[in-house]
Amino acid sequence: MLDSMKTLTYIPHGVCARKITVTMDDNQIIEDVQFEGGCDGNHTGIERLAKGHSAQEVARLLEGVTCGGRPTSCPDQLARALREAL
Repeated sequence: MLDSMKTLTYIPHGVCARKITVTMDDNQIIEDVQFEGGCDGNHTGIERLAKGHSAQEVARLLEGVTCGGRPTSCPDQLARALREAL
């Protein structure tokens, strides 16, 4: 859910991360992304790449990314979280 501070908390499914928190400004530009659990290096990279970009653009780019044999990934779960918020 998206609260008045434009902070989205999402519980991902099928991945190692346990929680994704995204902060957006009034124009839906991502100000911050935080993953809880999972691969720190990958999450730090995703976080840095997403900051300053529109939620719609980031969701479009990350949607459908898979991890190994899984049908989803942390980037895909971030895309799902952003789509839900939009």
